[in-house]
Amino acid sequence: MSVIDLFAGAGGFSLAAHQAGLNVLAAIELDKTAATTYRKNIIERLEQKTHLINDDILKVSPSELREKLGLEKGELQLILGGPPCQGFSSHRIKNAGVDDPRNKLLLRYYDFVEEFQPNAFLVENVSGLFWEKHANYLNKFKKLAQENGYIIHFCDTLNAKDYGTPQNRKRAFILGTRFDVNVNDLVFPPTPDYFSPASIEVKQGRNAWRTGSAVFEPLTSELIEKYIDVYFRPYTKMTDEAARKLLQGLESGEPIDENDPCNIHMLPTEKMKRRFISTRLNGSRTDAAPEFELKCHANGYSGHKDVYGRVIIHQPSNTITTGCNNPSKGRFVHPWKHHGFTLRHAARLQTFPDDYIFTGNTTEQAKQIGNAVPTMLGYKLIYSIINGLKSKKCIEC
Repeated sequence: MSVIDLFAGAGGFSLAAHQAGLNVLAAIELDKTAATTYRKNIIERLEQKTHLINDDILKVSPSELREKLGLEKGELQLILGGPPCQGFSSHRIKNAGVDDPRNKLLLRYYDFVEEFQPNAFLVENVSGLFWEKHANYLNKFKKLAQENGYIIHFCDTLNAKDYGTPQNRKRAFILGTRFDVNVNDLVFPPTPDYFSPASIEVKQGRNAWRTGSAVFEPLTSELIEKYIDVYFRPYTKMTDEAARKLLQGLESGEPIDENDPCNIHMLPTEKMKRRFISTRLNGSRTDAAPEFELKCHANGYSGHKDVYGRVIIHQPSNTITTGCNNPSKGRFVHPWKHHGFTLRHAARLQTFPDDYIFTGNTTEQAKQIGNAVPTMLGYKLIYSIINGLKSKKCIEC
């Protein structure tokens, strides 16, 4: 039960594979600090005997890697990987990003599929991969797979919040399996196990989406009453009693260890701290006092409301990005304290355990965290794949 991880980053996919019982034979990652994080956690702490290659994947020979690992074609169980997504980012307008050289790395991913001939491969990327302007790359990737004996079983978006991640995070996934693999037992994507609080599934006793509160310490009675006073009473139709019951029932996390090296947040200037103080609980940039209006948001500008916003305590958090330590990049302000949340809070929202330590400066760590596949989502996808595939040859034997 073996896997290789391409564009491995800090190791989110590899950690998920490890949790699912797979041996991570090799990983390729260009970024030096991400590779250091990978080595310290996956190889040194978890003792995976992974051959880690810190180099440009374009310089890594698929055939030489296969020979080094001692694998015959078709022996590998699974290839994982999320090619750099900047070229496919959905925020790009018009035709920006169409000729981004990083887009070609999606096709480089397939070179390794062709050489190793694994039972299955799973690609992760931003949902912008499916935009019409990028159809040329996606169609070429699918054509290569189909012409070389692979069946594309899934090519669509999934949301991490449907699988237990306390974060609203839509991502593109492509699952392919080799033609001679029995897929009668394959269920992909796995059935969601978390649902909207208003859904019939929750009314029938299923799990509601986990909320941003899950990674922060429990709300005090004083904070609960403040939330009711400044948010639920003026902005919702909920009664005080219903709001109180909701807040008292929210999932919470343990306080972060003071010695955790990821227990660090961006230090705000005095003016920025005053801005946060004036931003109500669950508030966005538009809820700060008028004196803090930014020049770029003046004259009634209505966009980018989430920047300088607080995490909404009773909903899944907004998407954790590479700027997750910077309040100017999104709702990355602590729910009630007057600073951005820590790198550990961001990592928890990506479902990394607290013993997973990131390396590099804070900007580099934030990039690693934001680029990662949420571990819980990765585990559920990988588990579904490896338990649903059987070689036809094995069945005939």
